[in-house]
Amino acid sequence: MEEKLLSVRNLVARYGDEVILDNISLDVFKGEILVILGGSGCGKSTLLRHMVGLSAPSSGSVYIDGADITICDTKTLHNILKGIGILFQNSALLSSMTVGENIALPITEYSGLDKCSVDILINLKLCSVELEGYEDYLPSQLSGGMKKRAGLARALALNPKLLFLDEPTAGLDPIISSEIDDLILQINEKFGTTIVIVTHDLDTIFTVAKRIIMLDKKTKSIIAEGNPKYLKDYSPDPLVRQFFNRNLKTETAWLQ
Repeated sequence: MEEKLLSVRNLVARYGDEVILDNISLDVFKGEILVILGGSGCGKSTLLRHMVGLSAPSSGSVYIDGADITICDTKTLHNILKGIGILFQNSALLSSMTVGENIALPITEYSGLDKCSVDILINLKLCSVELEGYEDYLPSQLSGGMKKRAGLARALALNPKLLFLDEPTAGLDPIISSEIDDLILQINEKFGTTIVIVTHDLDTIFTVAKRIIMLDKKTKSIIAEGNPKYLKDYSPDPLVRQFFNRNLKTETAWLQ
């Protein structure tokens, strides 16, 4: 039986009086790459924020390593969060700090290692995302793709069991996007990292995902789960097939 690292049960998320997600339940299994997808406004990023403890649900539970992070004490939550890495959509690098200093933040906060050990880890993380030698650069000196890599290096700083990526290829050209996809696969294969990705990018979905969860804005629920290549042709829901078979003409409509 596959090992569950994270489980969401009957989660309801609201912004004010508006329900964004209604009774969402899903599992994330050890070693997999799971993609959460859907049109704009369907609650993809909202679900991710709840899965990593950045937002509290109106009701429902989120279990990581068997602990419900919606109700656990601060010490337990702190220990759980050490095993999680997050790459935000805009990379969220601190502009006043160098790349190396950005990566050092979670290491110094959680590990208590001396400076020499921290510097070694920074170099290792930069090497893992093919940014060796850029530790003294400021974020403003990096290209969009390099910022994503630097953000990914920071997310990997503590060797997380669970890695969350919010739109990792957003705003990148196709070649750089393909390189980021390849990097995601390498991290999963080399380190066994379990990865949850929020994206609507079809190239990323078909390249890295073995399983997807599709959210729907109208029903505020999950309308599809499974292998994207199978769902593309054989989903019983025409909306799901349309999503996977859309072209440039329908892209704008889907993202509205």
